[in-house]
Order: sequence, then C-alpha cells, then structure tokens
Amino acid sequence: MFPKTLLCVALSTLSLPLLADTVWLKNGDRLTGKISVLDGGKLLLETDYGGSIPLKWSAIATLESDQKLLIKQDDVTGEVVQTMQASEDGTVVLANGAAPRTVELASISQIIHPKPLIQDFTWKGNIDVAMDYKRAETDTDDYDVSFDTKARHGLWRHNGNGNYNREYRDGVTVTDNWDAEYALDRFLDEHWFWQGRLSYKRDQIEDVRRQRTIGTGPGYQFWDNELGAFSLASLINRSDYEYADGSKDEFFLAAVKWDYNRYLVGKTFELFSSGEVGKPLEDVADYALDAEVGLRYKVTDWASLNMKAERDIVSGAESETDETRYSIGFGVGW
Repeated sequence: MFPKTLLCVALSTLSLPLLADTVWLKNGDRLTGKISVLDGGKLLLETDYGGSIPLKWSAIATLESDQKLLIKQDDVTGEVVQTMQASEDGTVVLANGAAPRTVELASISQIIHPKPLIQDFTWKGNIDVAMDYKRAETDTDDYDVSFDTKARHGLWRHNGNGNYNREYRDGVTVTDNWDAEYALDRFLDEHWFWQGRLSYKRDQIEDVRRQRTIGTGPGYQFWDNELGAFSLASLINRSDYEYADGSKDEFFLAAVKWDYNRYLVGKTFELFSSGEVGKPLEDVADYALDAEVGLRYKVTDWASLNMKAERDIVSGAESETDETRYSIGFGVGW
C-alpha cells in the first residue's frame, strides 16, 4: 500500500505544470513565461514559444511571479520581494515576508534579478567582427575582430579580452596589431575585489612594437545586475615597451581601469566602454591611454550589430603612438 501511495504522489507531482510568471495585459491577453527585467518602460518576458518578448509597461494590467526580484520605485532604493501577486488593474501585491502591500505599477521603474555575492558558475561574453572593403582611387581592406568574456564562480571572476586589427591600402599593410589580456578578480565583499592582470600587445607598424604589462591592485564593483555592470580598478603595473629601433623602456605605471555596460530599452540596445589610463612613475612618457566605447543593437537573443570607436595613445615617449579606429560590424553574444 505504501509504495502505491508514493507512486501516486510522484505521478501527481510530475503531472503538475512548471511554475511560470504570468502577465495580464490591459487588452485582456494573458502571457506566461519568466520575467527577465523591467527598464526604460519595457518588461522583457522570456518564453519557450516566442523567445524574449518586450512588453510595454504601460500596457500591463497586473502580473504575478514566484521569483525573488529586486523592485525599484526610484533610482536609489530597492526592495527584494519573494513573490508578486496579481491584483486589480494597474496594481500588484508585493510580498517579502512582512505584510503584503499593494503598489501602483506606474510607481515601479525597474525590476531586476538580485545577484548573490557567492555565485554558481556563470559565463558570458561577446565576439564582434567588422570588415570594410572599398574599391576606389585607393583600394582599402580593413579587418577588425575582438572578443570579451567573463566567467564567475564563487568569489572568483575571470576576465579575458583580445583584439586583432589589420588594414591594407592598395595592397600595402598600414595597420597590423593584436592584443590580449587576462585578469583575475577575488571579491572581498559585495563590491570590493582585488585584481591581478597580465596583458600583451604586438604591433608590426607603429613605433611601439611590443607592450607587456603585469599589475595588481584593488577594485570596486559599483553594480552588476541584469541591466549591466560598472567597475573601477586602481593598479600598479610593471610595463615593458619595445620600440621599432630595438630600444626598450621598463617602468612602473599607476593606472585606472574601467569596465562599463548598460542595457537600454528592454535590453534591445547595449552601451559599453572599457579601457585604461596610466601615468608612468618614471620619466619615460607623459601618459598612456587604451580605450573603447560602443553601442550594440540586438537583432536576436544572440546576434547583434555594433558600432565602436577605439583610441590608443602613448604620449611623451621616445616614440609616440596616437591611433583612432572606428568600426561597424556584426557580433554574437552568450
């Protein structure tokens, strides 16, 4: 009798539908899926039947969810709720362990997933490719490939990025360089982390042919959520420059790195910027800057179009570098 009871309970459990968030629209439609994020007046609902569906927040009557979500009613403060329960049109009931309370949907500006300090393994990144062919009085072939990836497990975060640029004009190579960097972050609490990094850049054309850097220092993560991330790191670097004439410079460098991205309009657009500015502690150069800024437009969940500007400067050195590149290309993300 007991085994039969267990079998019935198991079959009943398997027959229950998987829990899903539900959104009721003002026109009477009802959609089920998983609430991803609310920002810029767009609620992003992840579904099995239609992928990511952006919904106008003003078109929603009410909604419910059993997820733990961070609800923001202004730009500064937020409340982590255990559930959201459907209510009358234009309202929702928030429950976080205390007495449930009803709020106006119009008062909610953001909904995001709170991230714990200690995380299971997560991996995300982008690969962008840009190619430009021009046939005119001057024939130009331009290739630009870049990647950026981050993996986090527990209190550790691995960061990797690289770029390859090559340009021909009338069959003559005028740009030929590549660079790669790996950085390891150890989080001390929710915001503070310690970083160690190693980077290398090789250029076949410019006077500064090789740049090698190893550094370490503290960093601060201002935010990291469904809408993007922003961090700063202050590093002391040991840098080696090798020039086209065979001469070398070895020096210490005080630097600040930044890494910023922000999703807009229901994660349809992504604004991003990363880079480093440094000041040598010896009289070998005035400053060095390596930075990029760009915008991505998501065509699908994994494909995007991107526009990007890059700047590489070594000022006041024996042989200076001042290079600016603009590119428009296609990318994939995960």
